[in-house]
Amino acid sequence: MALKVLIVDDDFINRKLLKTLLKKNPGVSETIEAENGSDALDKLKKDAEINIILLDIMMPVVDGVEFLKIFRADMKNAHIPVIVLSTDDTRKTEVYENGANDFLRKPVKENDLNAKIEQWS
Repeated sequence: MALKVLIVDDDFINRKLLKTLLKKNPGVSETIEAENGSDALDKLKKDAEINIILLDIMMPVVDGVEFLKIFRADMKNAHIPVIVLSTDDTRKTEVYENGANDFLRKPVKENDLNAKIEQWS
């Protein structure tokens, strides 16, 4: 299956790293980048083909938790898995309560990322 993955992270280096890891994954056909939750919501409105979202928590404008609240409030988004990426394990409960499907600790390892993508695709 050719997956379209939305990477939501305010850090340019993190986005590039994830993009590089995802390029090696044969199941991923395309990656789209967003700098914050607001940017991500705009991209989701324009592109109904997005299959998986990789979401950072700490971002300006609209952070990861706020993004989840807005995103999950719309039932048509219920089928899209959101994998939260964070260095902060203490936020796990909060993101799960707000609709995240999974959690990956940063720095993200290629094997862990691929396993999660396979699990949710």
